[in-house]
Amino acid sequence: MLHPENDPKYVGLNVNRGIEQPDAVNADSVHRFLKKTQKRELTANEYCDGILHGNRTILSRAVTLIESNKPDHQDIAQEIISKCLPFSGKSVRIGITGVPGAGKSTFIESFGTYLTSNNKKLAVLAIDPSSERSKGSILGDKTRMEELSADPNAYIRPSPSSGSLGGVARKTRETILLCEAAGFDTILIETVGVGQSETVVHSMVDFFLLLQISGAGDELQGIKRGIMEMADTIVINKADGDNINHANTAATLYRNALHLFPPTVSGWIPQVMTCSSLRKTGISEVWHCIEDYLTLVKGNSFFDERRANQSRYWMLETIEENLKNNFYQNKQVKSALPSLETKVSDEKLSPFVAARELLEKYFDAIGKH
Repeated sequence: MLHPENDPKYVGLNVNRGIEQPDAVNADSVHRFLKKTQKRELTANEYCDGILHGNRTILSRAVTLIESNKPDHQDIAQEIISKCLPFSGKSVRIGITGVPGAGKSTFIESFGTYLTSNNKKLAVLAIDPSSERSKGSILGDKTRMEELSADPNAYIRPSPSSGSLGGVARKTRETILLCEAAGFDTILIETVGVGQSETVVHSMVDFFLLLQISGAGDELQGIKRGIMEMADTIVINKADGDNINHANTAATLYRNALHLFPPTVSGWIPQVMTCSSLRKTGISEVWHCIEDYLTLVKGNSFFDERRANQSRYWMLETIEENLKNNFYQNKQVKSALPSLETKVSDEKLSPFVAARELLEKYFDAIGKH
């Protein structure tokens, strides 16, 4: 049906088509916005330059590459590490562990703010436990360390443990090197406080601190001798209010227990101290204790010897890890593994025979290459 205004009897009356309306969304603007916000792939040199100039965004992107399992990410990550390596090694590496509920995050915040207030540049590598089922992780350390998160002289990097040994992030040591190259002179590594994570962290730090609490029954109950032998200092946290006497009693028990251990290789006599992370008392004394330790071990050359041994240890660990990954990614091994696992589970085949068969398939496969 014609519009009435277009009827021939309305002579001289025309309805113009009008102007063409623009799209509801400006495609050019959207394209420019996306291009601006998309992360451009950086070269290893650009990553290294950014890290050396203290660019935290680039540092975080480099750490993400280190944590990635993608082969192309690993290639550039190793190149970044190689370029940053000459600028690393100038920090104090401190490992902190303790039973769940000992107040590790609160202690790290109080201890960290004390350090930054004394002109230290602090990096906190907080290892968050991953779910064995979903491989997910809460990564909540930044929410637990509100004051330190806002400190311009502190950098907090929560990392999922990804199911690696004892909940320690697989690439923590490489992250330490990048943080050192970025100018952080103090590195704190927090363990999840379970399993064998303490052993792994001990192999990458200069000073190992065991955080404990009092008032939980037998003070020495459940504390492995191995962990106490690794500790350079034991700190009884939450020594405030009505708990002060309990904390002092616990400290006495730990001192007596430490006397039963053989002398340390470093020549250092492990200390037992008390503190309150909440009240921020005893925090400066903990740092002075660490300084005394460093003075001793640097004076008797133990500091350099320990770092050299740690580097050799991580070289061998890296070889073992890469060999293991290469083995399980081999096509012949992947195809044969399910059936052999079933036979072993049904007790139709010895685990040792099955393992030898898989190894033979692996060596045959790599021999053909």
